[in-house]
This record gives sequence, structure tokens and C-alpha cells, in this order.
Amino acid sequence: MFGLVDCNNFYCSCERVFNPALRTSPVVVLSNNDGCVIARSNEAKALGIEMGAPFYKVKAFLERNKVAVFSSNYTLYGDMSRRVMMLLAGFTPALTQYSIDEAFIDLSGFGKGEALRSYGRRIVSTIGRGTGIPVTLGIAPTKTLAKVAAKYGKRYKGYGGVCLIDTEDRRVKALKGLPVADVWGIGRRTVGKLEYHGVRTAWDFTQRSEGWVRRELTVTGVRTWRELQGESCIDIEELPEKKSICTSRSFPDRGLSQLAPLEEAVAHFASSCSRKLKEQDSCCRAVTVFAYTSRFRTDAPCSAINRTVTLTVPTNDLRELVSVSVGALRSQWDASATFFYKKAGVIVWDICPSGEVQGDLFDTIDRAKQARLAAAIDAINRKNGYNTVKVAVQGTDTSWRMKHEHESGKYTTNIDDIIKVKA
Repeated sequence: MFGLVDCNNFYCSCERVFNPALRTSPVVVLSNNDGCVIARSNEAKALGIEMGAPFYKVKAFLERNKVAVFSSNYTLYGDMSRRVMMLLAGFTPALTQYSIDEAFIDLSGFGKGEALRSYGRRIVSTIGRGTGIPVTLGIAPTKTLAKVAAKYGKRYKGYGGVCLIDTEDRRVKALKGLPVADVWGIGRRTVGKLEYHGVRTAWDFTQRSEGWVRRELTVTGVRTWRELQGESCIDIEELPEKKSICTSRSFPDRGLSQLAPLEEAVAHFASSCSRKLKEQDSCCRAVTVFAYTSRFRTDAPCSAINRTVTLTVPTNDLRELVSVSVGALRSQWDASATFFYKKAGVIVWDICPSGEVQGDLFDTIDRAKQARLAAAIDAINRKNGYNTVKVAVQGTDTSWRMKHEHESGKYTTNIDDIIKVKA
């Protein structure tokens, strides 16, 4: 059984954690440079505020309706995501973070029926108490069905935050009530094709033959079709429409205690993320670098590095991502003590299509020149092998400001922003 843990209205929920007065008020979060609405609370949705609405067009409406407006605070959101994931890791032997606010967990062996539902409610309750972030858990035999369950868990409060699809009757009932457009892995273009053929619900989709699905939607559609039938066949590397990409590695022996080799590793991970972004023709707006010592060792001091950097212009450029990642690591490095970092990684997130990148008037990078150089490097690497040409900091071992007029404090990462209480 798989679980899909989804944080409810994540960006808005993060703002509410540190401002409880907003828990029942409409809240929206704006994109980079306060351009448009990218997150809405349920109350804001009820007012009819559309996702992606330009801020200058809805500003007066927001003021009239007393909607709380926040600039995107990716440092805060990234740290709150880390806290959610760390709590979640204690409930499962296998956790795969799919995006900043979603993760798949392995619930095999944790019981069936009410026992599994009870365990799921314990997970939801623990994360809510520990972070203040409300989450929904969908549980099912496949990742795609778990996504379906999570949608119902959010839609109906009666589920108590946990929706379980564990029988054939529940699977059929769920699919019959779900529009095909809401199926994970089926894009907008595909929806039009399916509806043309009379496929309007997820159940209609499962009633088509595998051959028909393969002919119309190729092998990717077949995987989704099989998952909706109850057959688990989507691997993490094949997950569609990734909203974040993580490259990480555990180090052998005691781990890495010197900055130089850790820099090489982080640079390598950033390079890998750049390649994966290009493969899916997308760019990222934020980069998180992390490194941890082993949590199981009691004979060595513990340390955790976690730094998120927000980019002025979304990018997938190799040199830029490597430079940002290595710089983030150096800024958090403590040279006064010796720590053995057992695991490190780079997460690129807040991903957007390459054709929808919003520029910046004060951008200091020559993007046209950067693109030409990147194209030349990619051509060489395609012909001669991955990393034939790379950034020097990657080594040979395998071992700017944005407009933020409504930004909240970095309550969990900046000591100057810690909330003060007068008694």
C-alpha cells in the first residue's frame, strides 16, 4: 500500500502557522516580484480569486474583501517542507518527496482496513501538531490511486484527512466520481483527446482496452491505465509532471568531513538537476542544498546544513545552478568544528516550463550568451558522454533582489525574524 501525503494549500498554511489570526481568513500568496497569485486558501477560492490572476488586476478586490496578501517566501516554505518530511520519515521505511508539499510513503506491513486508517490518522495528527501544517493522506495499492484518494480526502471533511481505497468497490466508486482531467499523469492536451472519444471519467478510461490506450496515449498512458486498475507500475524516476527534482547520495564509511569533496559532490548533484530539468524542458525558481550527519551515530557530533536560494529568473543553466548550490553550501559551512556528513543533495523546485520563464528588468546575466554556451556544452556532452565538459568545481572525484513588498519573516531560519511574545 502507498500513501500520498499532501499539504493543504501549503504556501498559505505556512503563513498561517506564524499568524494564527488568519486561520479562518482568506489568504493569497504571490509569485516572484509579486506578479500574480500562485496560492489561495479555501476562503480565497470561495471569493472567486483565480489561480494566476495578475496582482495589479485583483489588488483592489483583495483590499475590499480584506484578503491577506503575502509575497512568496521560499526560504520559509522550504524549511517548513523539510520539517514535514522529517516528521513523515519516522512513520515509514521508504519516503519519496515528489514536490515541496507532497510525498509518497510506503505503508506496506502497517495493517489493513481500520488499522491502516488509524495509522494514517496518527500520521496526519502528528504532522499537524508538530508543524501546524494541515495535511491529507490518500492510501491505495498504487501511487495513482493514492493521488485519487488524496483528492477525495481533501474534498470531503468526513474522511478526517485520511481516505483509504483498499477494496474493489471503493476503487470503482472513486473512479466513477472522478473527472478524467483530475487523473494524475493525464495532461490538458490529453484530456481533450479522451473527451473526444467519450472518456469523461477515470472509470471510463479504465474501461478502454490496453491496446487502445497504448495507441492513443503511448506507454505512459498505459502505466496510468494499469495503476488505475490497481497494478503498481510507476517508478519514482517515471513520475509525470515533476514539480521538484532531487539528486542526493549517501557517502561511504564515516562520510565527508572536508569542504572540498563535499563541494564537488554538491556541484555534481546540481549538474544532474540541470540535466533533468532540460530533459523535461523546464526551469526552476528555487534551489535547496542540504547535508546531514548520520542520525544513528552517537560517537560523533551532529550537524545539518539546509539552505534555500531563490533565483531572480528561473533557469536550468548548468553553470548558474552549480554556482548557486556551491555558494549555498559554503555559506552554511562551519570551519570551527569537524563533522562527518553522511548524506547531501540538491533539490530544484518551483518548476515552470522553459517557454514560460518570466524575466527580470535588472537581470545581470546575458541570457542569450548563456544559452549559446549551454547549447554548445550540451552538444559536446551528447556526443561524447555526460559530464565530458563540466564546471571545474565538480572536480574529478565522483566521491540578485526581488520585489517582496508583502513578504513575511523567515521565522524558522533568521534569528532576527523570530517571533517575540510579551507576557
